[in-house]
Amino acid sequence: MKNRLSRRQFLRSSTLATASVAVSLGFLGCSRALIQKVPGFGPPPPYEFKPSPNRLLDLPEGFTAHAFSRTGEKMDDGLWVPGAHDGMAAYPGPNGKTILIRNHELQPTSKSVGAFGWNNEKIERAAIDKFYDAGSGELPCLGGTTTLVYDTKTQTLEKHFLSLTGTIRNCAGGLTPWNTWITCEETVQKVDPELTYEADHGYNFEVPVTTDIKLADPIPLKAMGRFNHEAVAVDPKTGIVYQTEDRGDSLIYRFIPNTPGELAAGGKLQALKIRDLKSADTRNWRSRVQKVFRWTYNPIPVGETLAVEWVDVENIDSPEDDLRIQGNEDKGAAKFARGEGIWYGSGSETGEFYIACTNGGIAYKGQIWKYIPSAYEGTSREAQEPGTLQLFIEPNDRNLMENADNLTVTPWGDLIICEDGPEEEFLVGVTPEGHLYKFARNAGNMSELAGATFSPDGTTLFVNIQSHGITLAITGPWHEIRQRPLT
Repeated sequence: MKNRLSRRQFLRSSTLATASVAVSLGFLGCSRALIQKVPGFGPPPPYEFKPSPNRLLDLPEGFTAHAFSRTGEKMDDGLWVPGAHDGMAAYPGPNGKTILIRNHELQPTSKSVGAFGWNNEKIERAAIDKFYDAGSGELPCLGGTTTLVYDTKTQTLEKHFLSLTGTIRNCAGGLTPWNTWITCEETVQKVDPELTYEADHGYNFEVPVTTDIKLADPIPLKAMGRFNHEAVAVDPKTGIVYQTEDRGDSLIYRFIPNTPGELAAGGKLQALKIRDLKSADTRNWRSRVQKVFRWTYNPIPVGETLAVEWVDVENIDSPEDDLRIQGNEDKGAAKFARGEGIWYGSGSETGEFYIACTNGGIAYKGQIWKYIPSAYEGTSREAQEPGTLQLFIEPNDRNLMENADNLTVTPWGDLIICEDGPEEEFLVGVTPEGHLYKFARNAGNMSELAGATFSPDGTTLFVNIQSHGITLAITGPWHEIRQRPLT
C-alpha cells in the first residue's frame, strides 16, 4: 500500500535540494534549465496545493475543477456512463459548445460497470450490427467511446451518450483535422470461441464528431496495423498519422493514407528508424551486466538531434504479434520504452509531435521525445531533408515526472502530461524550453490521470480520473502563464 504522507514529506525535503540535483543529473536531467519555479503559476516548492473541497483534484490558487459524467450515471441514451475513463479530445460544437469524445478502457470481464449495466441488462438498446464484437451474445466486449456535449460558459454538461461499442481496452487515440476521433485498442486479442471473442482485436476505429445520439459503425482500420495500439496524432498538413505502441520494446509507426482523410481506404504502414543507428535502442536502460562489469554505456543524450528515415513493415495484421520484432530486428527500426501519449503542436515550421515513453530512461521514470517532420514528409524527396527526432526531456527523478502517459499541447505551447506511476499522480507541465512544473494532484486516490485536452475556446482543461471514472473541467487564470517570464 502506498504511503501518501511519506511521499509528501519526501517532496518537501527533496525540493530544498533542487539546485544540487540539477547539477548531478547532467545529460540525464530535464533538457536545458531543468526544474524552475514558474512565476504566477503552479504551487511554489514544496508543491503545496490548495486542498480540493471535493477531494478529487488539488490545484493552484485560483483554479477550480468541476466533476461530471461519472461512472454509473444515466446518460441521454438511457445507458450508463461506462467506467475506466481514458484518452479524450475536444472539438468545437454548435453555438460555442464543446464536444468531447472519451475512451473507456474496458474488457468483457472488467470489474467496472459498462454502458449496459452490471449484468448487461440494457444490451437490447444497442443494435447487434453496431457491436464490433458482441461476444457470441454471452459476454460482449464493453470497451468503446462516449460522446459528451459541454458548455464551457455555464460549466454544465448538456448531453452524453455511447458512441462506439464492442471493442476492448480503448486506451488513448487522437483527434483528426477532418473532425473525427481515432480510438485505439490496447490489445492483440484473437478470435477465441471458448472465451466468446468473435473477432480479432488490436485495431483503430474512427468515431465521427456529432451531437446526434447514435453509435458509430465499428469498422476496424486494418491497414493501420494490428498491435498494442496506444495513441495517434495526425499531421494536418499531410494527413499522415503517427502511432504509438504500448510495449516495452515498441516501435513508433506512421501511416500514409492512400487518400488523406480516408483511413479506411488503405495506405502504407512504416516504422521509425534512426538513420545512422540501425535497430537503435532509445530506452536508455542500463543492463545489470553493464552495471556489474562497468561496460561502456552510451545512452542517447537529451537535446541531441537525430536524422530519421521510415521503413516499410509487412504482414501488418501480425497474427503472431511480432510487428515490432519484424521492424526492429529485420528492418532496423528504433526501439522505444512503452510509447503512449502523442500530440501534434505547431511550434515549428513543419509542426512537431511530442511522444511520451512511459518507462524510458535510466531510472525507468519516463521520457518525452519530439519528432519534427521533414518538409517533404512521406515523399520521394524526404531523404534529402529528413525528419528529426530529439529526446526532449528525461528527468530520471520521480519528483519531477513519473511515468508519463497521455499528454496534450496547451494553447500557449506548454505540454500537460498525465502521470501513471505507482505513487501519487500529478498533471505535470513542461514549457517549450524544457522546464517542468507540477500543476495538479489527484487528491482522491492513486488512480492514473488521463485524457488531458483543452476546449477549443482555451478556457477549460478537461481531464479524467480513470478510477473511479470521473471527468473534470478545470478553469482558472490561464492568462497568467501565457505571458510569464522564467526565473
